[in-house]
Amino acid sequence: MSEITASLVKELRERTGAGIMDCKKALVETNGDIEAAIENMRKSGQAKAAKKASRVAAEGVVLTRITADNTKAFAVELNCETDFVAKDASFTKFAQDVADYALANNVVDTAALQAHFEEERANLVAKIGENITIRRVVVIEGTFIGGYTHGTKIATLVAVNPASADVAKKLGMHIASSRPEYAREEDIPADVLERELEVQKGIANEDPSFAKKPANIQEQMINGRMAKFKASIALVSQPFVMDPSISVADFLKAENVAVEKFIRVEVGEGIEKKEENFADEVAKIAAATK
Repeated sequence: MSEITASLVKELRERTGAGIMDCKKALVETNGDIEAAIENMRKSGQAKAAKKASRVAAEGVVLTRITADNTKAFAVELNCETDFVAKDASFTKFAQDVADYALANNVVDTAALQAHFEEERANLVAKIGENITIRRVVVIEGTFIGGYTHGTKIATLVAVNPASADVAKKLGMHIASSRPEYAREEDIPADVLERELEVQKGIANEDPSFAKKPANIQEQMINGRMAKFKASIALVSQPFVMDPSISVADFLKAENVAVEKFIRVEVGEGIEKKEENFADEVAKIAAATK
């Protein structure tokens, strides 16, 4: 009997998308013949996952879990191809299991989470018929963590001091809606400000009237635009979504609570989705049948 090496199992796994144990079993049954193993796995449906791996998975869910003492929290995003599958009972149970495992085992590394659930994921792909991925786990720690989830598409987790579940939830709702990138203006990295400054200078130079203004006025205009930019992406500087007449900083001052940090996770953000044009698809089919 041929030796079933780890590299052989790895190759079969990469070519089929099946779990490690399934690959090893298939190789044992075929005496190490990888092509025969692939053929057998195709017949049994275990190799279906590989065909789905290249499909864009931009739908899905994001779930949160918070430790009992509210000092640490996890946001886990799982993706699939369609919103229909995102609501499927098998997919949602899988997602719940992944989130529960991350909390119970303090999993802060996405690769480790993916590895633990790879076999189960591949089996679910074969069953459902869509590409499914565990995209990321994001972790936040702080004095007290609360937050807000908008359905299963957007999740926010906020660390505040002192503990206030109500303030954390309201901040979470604001963050979900207003999309701040940093807690405070002083948290904005220098390179982000430098890039924006170049952008604003470029915009100003495109305005013929800008060049006619005195240098000190030009500088004031650029500084004003930069101030608006910083306020737009810093949480505490934004108008509070529940009362736009005050800022988030004003709200926090009234509640005597400080925000430490936050995270916002939205399903599919950053994934380039394939835009389908139904009319074009029909035209292509019609042309192919001529």
